[in-house]
Parts: sequence; C-alpha cells; structure tokens
Amino acid sequence: MANNRAAKSGFAAEAQRKINSKYSEELAQECLEWIKSVTNEPISTSGDMDNFYEILKDGVLLCKLVNEMKGGSVKKINESKMAFKCMENINNFLQVARDMGVPAQETFQTVDLWERQNLNSVVICLQSLGRKGAMYGQPSIGPKEADKNVRNFSEEQLRAGQGVISLQYGSNKGANQSGINFGNTRHM
Repeated sequence: MANNRAAKSGFAAEAQRKINSKYSEELAQECLEWIKSVTNEPISTSGDMDNFYEILKDGVLLCKLVNEMKGGSVKKINESKMAFKCMENINNFLQVARDMGVPAQETFQTVDLWERQNLNSVVICLQSLGRKGAMYGQPSIGPKEADKNVRNFSEEQLRAGQGVISLQYGSNKGANQSGINFGNTRHM
C-alpha cells in the first residue's frame, strides 16, 4: 500500500511529481466505466486518482474483469486484504493480460498499483486491454486495433518490381550548383 514507505524528498519527490503529472483523469474514468460495463460491478467511475487507486488496489476487480473477458483465466481470486494476496491478484491479472495480447511495454509492475507508484501505467495497461475487448465479445474502448493485411505476391510480380526505379530515390533533372555560396563574402 502507499503508506508503507517514507515520504519522498529531493529528486525522488520531483520524479514522483513528474510521473503523477502524466496521469489523466479522463482516461482513468473511461477505464473505470469500461470495467463497470464489463463486470457489472457497482463501482464509482470517477477518474480521481484516489478513487482509481482505492477501487483497483487489491486486484480483485482486475481479476473479475479478465475472467469476464476470457472465462476462468484466473482460477482463484484472493478476497483477503493481506498484502501478498492482493499482489498475487495483480500478478495474475498481468499474466492474463499478456496472454490476451497486451504488449509487455504497455503493462505495469505490481508495485505501480499496489504502492501507488505509477497509476498512469495502470491506465495505459487497461486502455490496451480495452482495445482487445471486441476480440473477446466485450465492449472495447479507444481506437480499433488494425487487422493484419497479408499480401502474397507471385515471383513474377516480385521480379517486375525490382526493375522499377522509384521517385523515392530522387531526381537530378535540372540540378546544378549555381547560386551556392559557402560562408560569407570577404569584407575589406
């Protein structure tokens, strides 16, 4: 929890303020509204940092979320408020989120949520998971993810493409060096 550490000072406090400044209440509210619509849990959807932290800190709601999206993905949700049980819930959520396709760079560390170190990274992870919602029959948030567009070319088409000189290589038609003046003229 956030109260088991000494207060930060100096560079650490400045770094924490910078991390906290990236937190968006609008995106957090969008995430909480999405979680509420998927899980049907009666939660407050205020994007306030304190509310966001209090709702998600034990990891129970996060586990219920991924269980709704992908049935039975978290076998046992710990309802205990003991630190290691709550952190286990968060770890289980993160593992399932990675399995569902959330890139590793868009996930967060357990302490980012449990010790309230970086709630912005939690929002980023939930946004990424929210984009995957449609793949699992749930509502999604954010922009629609792109689909693969695989193209298969024949050998003949590939060979034909190698003989074309693209305009990306540039052109020197009409190019000369007139008007180029390096440096300043000599003043006497």
